[in-house]
Amino acid sequence: MNSENQNKKIFKYNMSFYYQSTIIYFVAFILYLVIRGEFVEDSFTLITRDPIIYFFAIIVFISVITLLYNLYKNRHLEISSEGMAFINRFREKKFRFEDMLSVKISKRKDPTKRSALRLARIKLKNRKRPVIIRPYDYENENELLRDLQEIKSRIESK
Repeated sequence: MNSENQNKKIFKYNMSFYYQSTIIYFVAFILYLVIRGEFVEDSFTLITRDPIIYFFAIIVFISVITLLYNLYKNRHLEISSEGMAFINRFREKKFRFEDMLSVKISKRKDPTKRSALRLARIKLKNRKRPVIIRPYDYENENELLRDLQEIKSRIESK
């Protein structure tokens, strides 16, 4: 069992977009509050009848809820010696290497830059549509791409 755990590679879902958007919305909300507030007799009075304040508050609230939900979901991709699995808190979807027909990895237009549009398509025997993986969505995307290349060469050598 210990050797089985050593062969597993886990790639966590990249949450940086959720963190960044929540921080940006919160900062914009605070800046608007400070700019829109009134300074009367050396004290700050918040204007609560402004609908834009409520709009910003709703956006920040939804952003925080989305961040917390995605943290709770705990999504990750696990590659083992038998296959790969998409795992979250609620379910697990496994694909064995024996069921894979082909792996196609799109080329990078500019090798010096990261590309969010780069995709890996995995065609399966028992499924019409391919499984699509965006390596940019996971932490350690370069290592994930190397592992996908290894899977591709393993399937092509069959």
